Amino acid sequence: MLDVLMPVTGVAALSLAAWCGWAAYRDQPTKDWHFIGMAVVTLLALVQLVVGIVQLARGEEPEQGTTIFVAYLLGSFACVPAAAFMSLAERTRWGSVTVAASGVVLAVLEVRLYDIWGG
Repeated sequence: MLDVLMPVTGVAALSLAAWCGWAAYRDQPTKDWHFIGMAVVTLLALVQLVVGIVQLARGEEPEQGTTIFVAYLLGSFACVPAAAFMSLAERTRWGSVTVAASGVVLAVLEVRLYDIWGG
């Protein structure tokens, strides 16, 4: 995997989590700026998904198995968009909490992807 992409995605996810956590602390729902942040983090996860699939297609293999690697790639890509839709449905501070939690989950998934690949 791209050694630079994983930490960048993880830091971006944690930044999103802190930003939305701050909004939740201030009793605010997610706003348009939060959705732009979610789009950036989702774009990073999409790039990682594409790079991972290309590397698998080129014959490279993760240490802990291709199936679990692809499952984690798909989960990391779907994590933030799922929370974004939930935050649209819940227009209170709990929508912000949901997005903050998804940022933390994505950061943990990034660490796990690194381990699965053999980092």
